[in-house]
Amino acid sequence: MDKNEIFLIMKEIIAEILPEVYPGQITMEDSLKELGANSVDRMDIIIGLMERLGLKIPLVEFGQLKNIQGIIDLLYSKKVS
Repeated sequence: MDKNEIFLIMKEIIAEILPEVYPGQITMEDSLKELGANSVDRMDIIIGLMERLGLKIPLVEFGQLKNIQGIIDLLYSKKVS
């Protein structure tokens, strides 16, 4: 699985949790907060992603990430290792 596949899964999950966000407008540079996700939404998106990818990563590792690219990079690094 490459980073683009993770990004596509993430867009699906964001669309489920934030129905007002059109998946085609989401970019790697966006932050979840910029897309309108509150703290609970952001946690739901991250947990949903980890479940879909079969990963368990402490949520604290996501705390300092600035945008979707950072989240995808972290998930990809854990998926590969």
